[in-house]
Amino acid sequence: MATIEIERAAAAKPSKMRNIDLKLEIVVIPVSDVDRAKAFYARLGWRLDADFAAGDDWRVIQFTPPGSACSVIFGRNVTAAAPGSARGLYLIVSDLEAARQDLLDRDIEVSEPFHGAGDVHAGSDEPYLFGSVRVSGADPKRGSYSSFAAFSDPDGNGWLFQEVTTRLPGRIAADGTTFASQVELAAALRRAAVAHGEHEKRIGAHDESWVDWYADYIVREQAGQPLPS
Repeated sequence: MATIEIERAAAAKPSKMRNIDLKLEIVVIPVSDVDRAKAFYARLGWRLDADFAAGDDWRVIQFTPPGSACSVIFGRNVTAAAPGSARGLYLIVSDLEAARQDLLDRDIEVSEPFHGAGDVHAGSDEPYLFGSVRVSGADPKRGSYSSFAAFSDPDGNGWLFQEVTTRLPGRIAADGTTFASQVELAAALRRAAVAHGEHEKRIGAHDESWVDWYADYIVREQAGQPLPS
């Protein structure tokens, strides 16, 4: 009970670091064969940022996924974690099928799309860490955050594609809407175009202010706010 009260008090206390950005930029993954891992992540099409070594005792390699602000590093004497022990490394995508097809085109094995079937014992379905049973196929309602596909590197470090199109409220500020890549922006524009087509059907006329409608839709979608109709 004391622990719960401490956690509640901490959660209620305003942050004193409101004006300080804390940017997660590096995730360390443990590998057994550095050159094999380097070849795999290069094959994924990720950007090679660094390959530094100091004799035979230390080496670090950094890759960055397309459109990501966070990179991964691995190497020799970089981490004491067991090779292949990293699980639940999430790659957020706006189009799950396109992301899967890109891996297949690169001859990378990737699972079929799946979604969860409800809570069971936690960790029963590695590397799908929600503790849910996988059900074949993307989420029938195609809800944001609900559809997945999985793949692994040669050591068994587990990666997940998660399809996110509409963010939950509070994840992104509406006045700070940004896109990490041209692909991400294009996907948002396509979704806005489809929604705007339904909007014009409802009003029964061409919307002269479609540019403003698109902008409003995209900002609201990313901020997790109610979408315009």
